[in-house]
Amino acid sequence: MTTTSDRLETARLVHRFNFGPKPGQYVQMLHAGVATARTQVLTRHASDPGLDQVVVPSITDLGQAPSSGSTSAYYQAVYNQYIALAFYWLDRMVLADHPLVERMTWFWHGHWATSISKVGYALPMKRQNDTLRAHAMGNFADMSRAMIQDGALIYWLDGEVNVKGAPNENLAREFMELFTLGVGNYSENDVKAAAKGLTGYQVGYTNGDVTFDASQHDYSKVTFLGTARSFLAPTLSDYVVAREENAKFIARRLWFRFVSTTLAPPTSLAKTFAHRNIASTVGAIVRDPAMRRAGNSQAKSPVEWFVSASRALRVTPSTLPDTGAVTYWLNQMGQFPFNPPSVGGWPYNEAWLTAASVQYRFSISQYLLQHGNVPDLGKKASSVVEASADWLGVAKWSPRTERAIIAASSDPKSVALVALNAPEYVVSV
Repeated sequence: MTTTSDRLETARLVHRFNFGPKPGQYVQMLHAGVATARTQVLTRHASDPGLDQVVVPSITDLGQAPSSGSTSAYYQAVYNQYIALAFYWLDRMVLADHPLVERMTWFWHGHWATSISKVGYALPMKRQNDTLRAHAMGNFADMSRAMIQDGALIYWLDGEVNVKGAPNENLAREFMELFTLGVGNYSENDVKAAAKGLTGYQVGYTNGDVTFDASQHDYSKVTFLGTARSFLAPTLSDYVVAREENAKFIARRLWFRFVSTTLAPPTSLAKTFAHRNIASTVGAIVRDPAMRRAGNSQAKSPVEWFVSASRALRVTPSTLPDTGAVTYWLNQMGQFPFNPPSVGGWPYNEAWLTAASVQYRFSISQYLLQHGNVPDLGKKASSVVEASADWLGVAKWSPRTERAIIAASSDPKSVALVALNAPEYVVSV
């Protein structure tokens, strides 16, 4: 027998780690049992038929803007590549049959927040996206080493102007504060020392190529986090990530984004990250008893909600007739891939529950319903209530939502419109 707690935990698993169920998936998971559901969301398969359908766009190095004549065609090409890249990633999130790696790539994009608003070109962002995906469930030390030498991140945080004799501290500061250690675990002197270790890395800003200019690197010995030595970017990254504070910081960040923004993680969680194995910590979170306790709600961000709705309606984002409208609506809601507002990433949880977001979410819902597929939810009003919850992976509708669904039960699309905008779907309760 499926209990209320089983429905709640299974709903959280499929929404928080898999972007929401495809039609029929939630019921299948309930029938299989919670233990199997945990294994299902965590399993990474060698192949993925859904991802095989995704068309990879041509993202090329467009070079610098023409020095004379009209530049409109050039900048239109720059923009077109960006939109093609964004919808390529949305397609991956929506179509994946086993979307854990895409879900974690999305998490790491918010963690190592880098924005095309400054980077300017799709190719460096595509290369960073590939790097995050390659390490999304791997070893954090490997990820950190790759990211501190990532062209888009270096350019985003002014690393390309960080040279011997005139160090720029931006990348060094954010690397410790936001990416690896957290506030209070380093000093201003450590920032200055780290900045010297990151000098000399140059970026081809239209393509993200990173080169090292030894003549611009400061090889002097510095005292950094208690150790006196000289550093290069890879050795500095390894040294920082090996610290105990890193294990605690990343474990907390994962817990914060996937379980609760108010409930502290168990002290044992950092131990699962002792070897910097991301999969081990994610697995520990999936199996933690907090996943089935009431109260640990998480509001979906606009992209997470859009992807979830598209999965439910079997919509491929890039094939929609008006991707410009989707781009506009998501931007108005405050979130679009590759464009976080700051190095701190996007807002989270209740910050997405604004009056303005309701309007744009409703508009996107109507548009998706024009081009998607609503499954047969039955004829009887009472069965429609249950069927719609099972379709969307909702543990239980509130009495208010039930009444709204019953009132709309004669029209499947009206039921879907109510359900997709219901608080129980917008928030992973």
